[in-house]
Amino acid sequence: MKPTDLRGILQYVPAFRDRVFVIALDGVIVADENFSNLLLDVAVLRSLNIRVVLVHGAGSAIEVEAAKQGVTPSDLDGCGITDDATLDVCVSAANRLAHEILKGLAANDLRAVNSNCLTASPLGIIKGVDHEHTGKVERVDAEFLSKLLSDNCVPVIPPLATDGAGSTYRVNSDAVAVAVAKALKATKLIFATADDGIVCNGGIVRQASVEELKAMSADSGTSKTASAVEACEAGVPRVHVINGLIDEGLLAEVFSNEGIGTLIYGNEYLAIRQAKKSDIRTLRRITRGAIENDELLRRTRAAMEENFGDYFIYEIDSNPIGCVALHEYPADEAGELAFLYVSPSHENQGIGRKLMQFVETQARERGLKRIIALSTQAFAFLRNKGGFSEGKEDIMPVVRMRLYQQSGRNSRVLYKDLT
Repeated sequence: MKPTDLRGILQYVPAFRDRVFVIALDGVIVADENFSNLLLDVAVLRSLNIRVVLVHGAGSAIEVEAAKQGVTPSDLDGCGITDDATLDVCVSAANRLAHEILKGLAANDLRAVNSNCLTASPLGIIKGVDHEHTGKVERVDAEFLSKLLSDNCVPVIPPLATDGAGSTYRVNSDAVAVAVAKALKATKLIFATADDGIVCNGGIVRQASVEELKAMSADSGTSKTASAVEACEAGVPRVHVINGLIDEGLLAEVFSNEGIGTLIYGNEYLAIRQAKKSDIRTLRRITRGAIENDELLRRTRAAMEENFGDYFIYEIDSNPIGCVALHEYPADEAGELAFLYVSPSHENQGIGRKLMQFVETQARERGLKRIIALSTQAFAFLRNKGGFSEGKEDIMPVVRMRLYQQSGRNSRVLYKDLT
């Protein structure tokens, strides 16, 4: 599915309508030539009644501004020491970035406000080191931000905050994004970075629970890990880390099962459920390629709808990426594992094995003594991962054997005894 395909996007809209997305932009993203395309993606989100808050960093802009002024910045990311000169540079850089963002939003007919919604306090003295003008977020004015969102405005939040007594502090933009997402009970927190996602063991982590992420955090290779964990543990359901330099990357992450980066989830995310009659159309759509390649038996829509209760769907965030069926033959105390499919975008993640285990559990609970499976291309997978053995035609229930002989597919016959 192309992320710009309206029909594909619309299936997500009911779940996201009137929900809050906090998008955290690294400073390098705002300076990139693709930023105008990212703002166009934001305009698409707003057109679908998704409420968007933009939090931006300023590290790269501070570096550029400091060079112009002949200043050596004491810190770039808002975590170290912010001296007087660096604070002045940060204020100039952040204001310039905010202006660029507001200008870009206006070009897409979006109302926006550069919001002073944060109250900060000094980070203070840590291990004997005074961090001077570096601050930490003490409070987010959620009521003010909610009012702006209700008025169809996009709040733009810089990495600066005041203490209410005239002092300004440089704050880390990731920490700001997490605090804002928590305060607004955001549905998604999306970090747009220059990286393709969170890296572990040399590869991009496509999806992980917060517990899995904590276990791998030492190898993650990105500062976003701690922020993602904090946000999820505070109740933000989904945190995404994406490459904001990719054209249409934001839409691809939000409106496709595959995504382009890393998704971290803090609550139930994966589920196998029984299909409803209305799901049959979807099942036929996602398995069309496998049927055309003769990996799955061709079934009529009428036949599937008649036995829709035999089918199960594996979902990610309520979006189907796999399926399986369990057909029962009560007279023979047998069941058939059929229609096993996993989307290519989610292969090699153990999903096929989970579906097989699910069917086996279902069969046992129903008192079945044997599972059979017929396969033209997945027989090695069924043997090696599912513990099936190859057998002959006569192990099948008689009614199934007749259909097998009529099909002419010459499938391998496999079975697994459950006693």
